[in-house]
Amino acid sequence: MKKIGILSDTHSFWDERYLHYFECCDEIWHAGDICSTELAERLAAFRPLRAVCGNCDGGDLRLMFPEILRFKCEEVDVLMKHIGGYPGRYDRSIVRQLTTRPPQLFISGHSHILKVQYDKTLNLLHINPGAAGIQGWQKERTLVRLTIDGNHFTDCEVITLG
Repeated sequence: MKKIGILSDTHSFWDERYLHYFECCDEIWHAGDICSTELAERLAAFRPLRAVCGNCDGGDLRLMFPEILRFKCEEVDVLMKHIGGYPGRYDRSIVRQLTTRPPQLFISGHSHILKVQYDKTLNLLHINPGAAGIQGWQKERTLVRLTIDGNHFTDCEVITLG
């Protein structure tokens, strides 16, 4: 069983509450637009970090993190990409991978809009944790925590930072 802290779109903004809310987590996953190697390094020093680069991430972060990341967590096949879209409206840059070999969990960011949605067509859970940073038009900053136990998802929590 692993507890995962998920965030996106920090845009270089550090909030000490990231550590507070991810204290109980085994790993942190960042869905792109980190915009600061220092922020990535702080997260990675706290918990193991898996991340993808976003459209606003510069050269150093593009060397540190791939554009697309596919991995196993427990028994769950996970796919992560910054610009991913939503069930029924996936971004064309990822739609082939999603439809050819759907993961069980698809994580994306970019829109700054929090969504936790099950895709019945592809039989996958899609999570966009919204934006954890202050750049953008979002009214609330959000994080997500999720437990993966074998091939099951439990205890999905949305955390609002204000």
